[in-house]
Amino acid sequence: MTKVLVVYHSIWGHIERMAQAQAEGVREVPGAVAQVKRVAETMSDEALAAIGAKRDQAAPVARPDELADYDAVIFGTPTRFGNMTGQMRTFLDQTGALWARGALVGKAGSVFTSSGTQHGGQESTILSFHLTLLHHGMVIVGLPYSEARQTGLDEIKGGSPYGASTIAGAKGERFPSEQELAMARYQGRHVATLAGKLAS
Repeated sequence: MTKVLVVYHSIWGHIERMAQAQAEGVREVPGAVAQVKRVAETMSDEALAAIGAKRDQAAPVARPDELADYDAVIFGTPTRFGNMTGQMRTFLDQTGALWARGALVGKAGSVFTSSGTQHGGQESTILSFHLTLLHHGMVIVGLPYSEARQTGLDEIKGGSPYGASTIAGAKGERFPSEQELAMARYQGRHVATLAGKLAS
């Protein structure tokens, strides 16, 4: 059995939906199981209410130490100024003990993201996220061009060889399109398939 954790941070629900699609893709691979969890929120209830955050997210909160229990981890974060959110950074900054004992070495790691605009830092967010995965010795898995949706010009959409992504709109009004969700499912399948090979 190949165990894959999809761990995400989402304020308005865009990354939450992409995380669900990633897990759907994982579950399409025979022998693979997916668990969806979220990182702890660091903003106050008052601040979240002021920005209209989506509070009813069903996924349980992940513990940093449990990353070692999985064969692969797929991380999801919105972009903040071309980087991951502070909430995701705080979660990763608590993985020092895992790093010290090499607990994630050789495991598959992958990233997906969202941004408010078409050129809002999706690629830089994923690429800068990879630095942490490399320090942990993880095997980085992207979204290969065999997922041809990322090359199409039929709609404005996210997606790159670095990972699936979605464009949320400047006010969060746009939710993932079916093509963006399909890219996330593809990434989930791809990660689960490679993780199974790495674990065998």
